[in-house]
Order: sequence, then C-alpha cells, then structure tokens
Amino acid sequence: MKKASLLLTLPFSLTLWSQTTQALDIDKLELPEGFKISVYAENVKNARQMALGRNGTVFVGSRGAGLVHAVVDTDKDGTADKVVEVASGLTMPSGVAVKDGDLYVAAISKVFKYSDIESTYAQKPQPETVIDDLPSERHHGWKNIAFGPDDQLYVPVGTPCNVCITKGGEKFDDEIYDSIVKYDLKTKKRKFVARGVRNSVGFDWHPETKELWFTDNGRDWLGDELPPCEINRVAVEGEHFGYPFFHGGLVADPEFSKGKKAEDYTQPALRLGAHVAPLGIHFYQGDMFPKDYKKKVLVAEHGSWNRSNKVGYRVMIADVDGNELKDYKPFITGFLQGDEVIGRPVAFLPMPDGSLLISDDFANAIYKVSYSK
Repeated sequence: MKKASLLLTLPFSLTLWSQTTQALDIDKLELPEGFKISVYAENVKNARQMALGRNGTVFVGSRGAGLVHAVVDTDKDGTADKVVEVASGLTMPSGVAVKDGDLYVAAISKVFKYSDIESTYAQKPQPETVIDDLPSERHHGWKNIAFGPDDQLYVPVGTPCNVCITKGGEKFDDEIYDSIVKYDLKTKKRKFVARGVRNSVGFDWHPETKELWFTDNGRDWLGDELPPCEINRVAVEGEHFGYPFFHGGLVADPEFSKGKKAEDYTQPALRLGAHVAPLGIHFYQGDMFPKDYKKKVLVAEHGSWNRSNKVGYRVMIADVDGNELKDYKPFITGFLQGDEVIGRPVAFLPMPDGSLLISDDFANAIYKVSYSK
C-alpha cells in the first residue's frame, strides 16, 4: 500500500459536521501502489452525495448542515478553488443529481429542481418542487438519489425506526417505507423497485446488465457481530429483500420473524461486516485506473457508531462475478487510527478524466483519487 502525501483539514469530534478543524497529515491514508489521493476541496460542510454539472461544477449535498454547495475548479487544474453555497436551511438535503443541466435535491419529504443550475448557482436560485409525496420522518429519512438508465429518478425510502413493522402500523402506515422507488417525473407516477430494504444510502447500475445494485445498513442492538450489512442486486423489480423479518438474508429478527422463512426473500449479493455502514457504491468505468479495475465495485464503509470496537471507516473494492461480488478487500484505509476517527467516506463521483472523487462528511472534505504508473 502506498501512502498519500498532502495536508488535509479535519475535525476531531464525531458530529454531523464541525466548524472546528485542525491540520492533519493526509499521509495517514493508504492506497495501492500507483494510486494517489489528494484534497479536491475542503470546507465543504458535511459533504455527502455529489453530482457533476455539464460544465464541470461539482454539486454537493449535506445531512446535518442543511446546505447544498457548488464546488468549482475555475482554473481547470484538477483541484477546486471555490466553494459556493447554493442553498441553505433545507431538511437533510443529502442527495443530489444533475440531469439536462438541472440540479435535483432530495430533502426528506420533497425533491426540488434547480433549473439551469450552472448559470444560476451563485444567486441562490429558487427551486421548483417536483416530488412532494415522500414521508417526513427524519429517522433514516436522508437519501441519495440518481437518474437510472431508464431516465427515471430513483429514490430510497428508509425505515423510520431501528426495526419496526411499517405498513398499516399505528404511526408508520405509509407503504413506501423500507423501499427503493423510481419516479417518472413527467407523469409523477412512481413504481417500486425494491422492498424490504432497511436503509439504503447508495446505489449504482451494472454497466452491462443495467441491473441496480445497492447498499443496505443492518439493524442495531443485536450485538457487535450481528447482523451483517448488505450489498444487494435487483434482478426483478419489486422483489423483497427481507427487512424487517430477516437481516443479512439469514438473521431472523427476534420480534418480527415468527411465521416467516428466509428462503422467501432475496438473499444479499454480499454480506459485509456488522455495523460497517456501507453508503456509496460505484462501478468504476473510467480509463485512468489500470485495465483490471474496469467494472470493479467500490464501496464506502462509513463506519460504526455504536459498536464497542469501531469497524468500517474505509473504502473497499471487489470484483463482479456474475451475480456475486468476490475478493472484497480494502482500497483506501487510514480513516480510523486505532480508535480515533479522522474521516468517514460517503459517496463517489467519477470525473471525465477517469479520476474519482470521494466525499467525507466528517472531514468536511472531498478527495480525488488518481492513478499514474
């Protein structure tokens, strides 16, 4: 593993985002030989999902900060030199997507559209509401969004609890919980893509099959080692992935699994460690990395929050073998130093030159990963 060699500004408290920063040597992050990690932008508060504008502007959502930023590389030297506040006061606007020059922002119960965003972002433009029928619960309410190969807008809707029955419940009676749905923005009709999904905060499409693959965060309070977090593949739209009856495909929920069978639900493509909190997932398709990295899957393990010994806090990589992932191993490590957290990777954004951006909501930063022989 080769170590990076730049300086980065990082916070030292595990909060949603922090204004208190202190210089830290980015040399603590380790990557495979030939890869380099640098700071693309800093002071991007609580950086979460990213989206690329047609002219190269990177738009960044946040969770706790309530902000959307535009990150701009004005001199085209490969590093951003300007961070502009596009919107503020939104409710957990974690998810962003760009389509046809317009920016879409997911803020819990609504999705907003900012038209012609790269011409207007500096003026804090007023948005148009394009979706307003999502649940308003904040618990697992933040979400990543993306337009799929079918031009539909895909939106995950997390469970409003640690684990509970939602449909028909006394409080949580909206059937859209625990799912991934997609919207036709012309007709405003929505369709279920996946059910039985506890809390997905990242998804991508296989570059050849166009099947949707997504991460899912397992429930809490079954101990340090259970249940596994998941990576899943949608083979048939609307299939059920087991939550809240089974976790990780096989772990029966002590309260809700009575009378249910694990084989009745879709099993994960890969079971991960318990509490590693997988967020972003990305099929690499660029031309900068070595040829054998083409179509590999990268996963951002955000890291545990309630485990007695911390796990995750790293970027993983795996090979795709048909319907399974194999050789799942670390790609970037060092965000966890002993028991000290110095960063938490969230999401990926491929750049036109083949480099890859990674957001870090703990460090208020965006990194760029590049490769040279």
